[in-house]
Amino acid sequence: MKLGSARSAAVQWVGEYAESDAGYRGAYFSGSTVGLPDDAELPSSSDVDIFIVTDQDPPRAKPGKLRHQGALLEVSYLPWAELVSADDVLTSYHLAASLRAGAIIDDPTGRLRELHQDISNRFAARPWVRRRCRDARRRIETRLAAIDTSAPFHEQVTAWLFPTGVTCHVLLVAALRNPTVRLRYLAAREVLTDYGHLGLYPELLGLLGCSNLPARRVQRHLHELAATFDASVEVAKTPFFFSSDISAAARPIAIDGSQALIDSGNHHEAVFWIIATFARCHTILATDAPELHEALAPAFRAAVADLGISSTQDLLHRAGEVNRFLPRLWQTTEDILAGNPDITE
Repeated sequence: MKLGSARSAAVQWVGEYAESDAGYRGAYFSGSTVGLPDDAELPSSSDVDIFIVTDQDPPRAKPGKLRHQGALLEVSYLPWAELVSADDVLTSYHLAASLRAGAIIDDPTGRLRELHQDISNRFAARPWVRRRCRDARRRIETRLAAIDTSAPFHEQVTAWLFPTGVTCHVLLVAALRNPTVRLRYLAAREVLTDYGHLGLYPELLGLLGCSNLPARRVQRHLHELAATFDASVEVAKTPFFFSSDISAAARPIAIDGSQALIDSGNHHEAVFWIIATFARCHTILATDAPELHEALAPAFRAAVADLGISSTQDLLHRAGEVNRFLPRLWQTTEDILAGNPDITE
């Protein structure tokens, strides 16, 4: 599908299903497709991200991934309160990039376009870029510190994995690039290559635990994940914030997208989302099908063991390694900030 057709489907979805909601204040595109031309091909392993701005407090649960007119959309709700201050948005590494792009679907109040103009003018100024880098670093530190050792093991893995992966986002933010989710390691490798710091990349993979993992093992874990994923889709009933990521609509991203990375020689870069999806599947299974959770747990534990993690103590040790790595990561971040020609004073 061409991206233009997918965007048209997204605009129609907003008109049909969002505009009539109480509290609706507008909508805009986000994610990796922003900035790409309408005639670009949208891979089956990609979706079109939409934020619906609402002043409902709290916002309703996000619809997540869904199909509309053949397009795979990822729909999320964003509280209006988070957009009151342009300075706050400029400091938020996960909000600023999308609003800078100005890919606005609907803006009945005029606030989104006003915000876009302000953010676009100041986005590349060095003080704001550095603040966003610090925002990402702070997320690593606070979330690693919040790992709940009393939680089930699969939830502990999730709590360690995502902040560990934010190490990639710190670098992407410094390079003024999209802090992508699933492809963060691939994107970080490109940044480190472009700025002459590729030697840091094995350390990023080492923190994840996959720097020496052969392709055949990653392929094996993806095969096991596919079976776990399909089983989870069949039994899922309890809603989680990530539920739409474990659904038939999301399979082309979670499974086929990981396979595409392996096939292209980027098996290390596939590991992050394989483990993330594995852990989320087991969160669903532990709640909705405990016996199946137990039966499929060995495959998940084998995948995590290949990262050098078999216990809570292993996770805490690895969290400590990430924290000890942060000064080195920050020095590289400063080097990228200094060498980025698009950053203004």
